[in-house]
Amino acid sequence: MTRIALAVDLGGTKIEAGLVDESGRVLAASRNRRPTGREITHDGLREAVSAVVGYALEQLPRGADFVGAGVGSAGPVDLREGTISPVNMPHARGFGLAEAVSDAVVVGAGSANAEVTLRHDGGALALAESWLGAAAGSRSSLSIVVSTGVGGGIVVEGKAIGGASGNAGHLGQVRAAGHGGELTLEEVASGPASVQWARLAGWKGTTGEQLSEDARRGDRIARDAIVRSADAVGRALADASVLLDLDVIAISGGFSFVSDDYVELVGAVVREWAALPYARRTRVVRSGLGADGPLVGAAALALR
Repeated sequence: MTRIALAVDLGGTKIEAGLVDESGRVLAASRNRRPTGREITHDGLREAVSAVVGYALEQLPRGADFVGAGVGSAGPVDLREGTISPVNMPHARGFGLAEAVSDAVVVGAGSANAEVTLRHDGGALALAESWLGAAAGSRSSLSIVVSTGVGGGIVVEGKAIGGASGNAGHLGQVRAAGHGGELTLEEVASGPASVQWARLAGWKGTTGEQLSEDARRGDRIARDAIVRSADAVGRALADASVLLDLDVIAISGGFSFVSDDYVELVGAVVREWAALPYARRTRVVRSGLGADGPLVGAAALALR
């Protein structure tokens, strides 16, 4: 009997759910999403959770061993209360995400006992990368998402490191060295922050996609915005590697595809900026799981 978990991934622009089997395969027919956004409220989130979970569970194969749900969410998260307080969704702060998923599972799967495991999304992604992705086989790894926001997660000896409150890995909220002092990494390196910086420098576009296209055509400001993002990420990762003695860093997220050499740019900064030789040897690679990573990581919370 195949073991299957429900996976839920909540971020600043969308919530996605799907079913994942014990090998880490996402059941394509179960995968679905709804928009979220900065203005979403508790009521809006509850409706979105019910919709995506309900749809996914309708695709549960007959006879499968349903083991529960794993949830990766933009944070911070409160594991004790099962609530979230996302930086980029201010009206959703304090939302009982674990309870909302549990209620939707009861309706969708007819199971009152299915366990729901909540973690912040960076931690879930890091678990996926160490299980099946670019960090598989490593002793110490960090995974980072560079997208609408910036987040990360840490895995050591196969175990996700949550810290005292479960929020370890919020790399996007550290201060960005060499970039003004007051700004966080997310405020410097994320897609929206990079677009804003470029516009203030005179670039006329409005989206990360346009930034990418213009940089490829040789626009100096667009390219500078990309290099600035990679520099800030690389400096933060260099310090993280000194602290954690990392074997590998896996980079994912939509904005990490803004240029073909984004990961290489970050890696070069890590090697230049890291203060100690062992940290300069850390491998910086692209995520091995692509778009499946967040769901595989969420499912791993239930499957593993």
